Amino acid sequence: MSRKTALLLLPGLAFLAAGFLVPAVAMLVAPPGEEPTAVLARFGAMLTDPYELRIIGRTVTLGLIVTGLCVGLGFPIAYLLARSRSRWGGILLALAIFPLLLSNVVRTFGWLVLLGANGAIGRLLTSTGLTDDPPQLLYTPLAIVLGLTQLFLPLAIISCYSAVAQVDPGLDDAARGLGASRTRTFWSVVVPLSGPGIVVAATLVFAGSVTAYTTPYLLGGSSQRMLATQLFSYASVSVDWAAASATALIMTILVFAVSGVSSLAGRRGATT
Repeated sequence: MSRKTALLLLPGLAFLAAGFLVPAVAMLVAPPGEEPTAVLARFGAMLTDPYELRIIGRTVTLGLIVTGLCVGLGFPIAYLLARSRSRWGGILLALAIFPLLLSNVVRTFGWLVLLGANGAIGRLLTSTGLTDDPPQLLYTPLAIVLGLTQLFLPLAIISCYSAVAQVDPGLDDAARGLGASRTRTFWSVVVPLSGPGIVVAATLVFAGSVTAYTTPYLLGGSSQRMLATQLFSYASVSVDWAAASATALIMTILVFAVSGVSSLAGRRGATT
């Protein structure tokens, strides 16, 4: 890195450190009115508390499910859009990522209308005679998975699209010319070469899922708490800053752990 480049980066790094890193570290290590040892003690207690472990397990499990759904649905869509020769390809891509322009609250509220006791799905099931009473779909893990999948699917599509677009379409034709089927070409050529984009998409979706607050709060309620909703409860209801900081520390560790694993996976994929 040249000296000129370092000087250009210095103001931005200083602003980032002053506005984000310093407050974040202070909140994680020594929140207001608490000793640093209190956060570590609460952190250790959470790792042995069955109630807290259920919340951590639920957060990780639902995050992995949402990540699998978003990547599994997003990559084929991204592949079709990247390989499309239709003049409508750009419009279809814009429609796929259009939900990113809407507020999370707006997108989540739609699921409240659909999954509520008197929602569209409940009325449909009762009107067709499949059930006498509307099923309890709201405030369940299913509701959270549906909401988070809708929330982060456009992000997965964008990440995968950029990766697939960099794969030369001529490689597809070459593989098919050598006798490979469309399916084998997809799995043996496109997917491996798009590996870094898939890793990025999975990392972003998982990190967003385990730290999301609005969607789990509205669709999961108090019966299906996740780490973000638990953090809000500690900070705003019980005003337990040590517990809030310990919860934030757990979320930070999860995100960094997944980022590290994804980075290693991306490097191995690039060298093979």
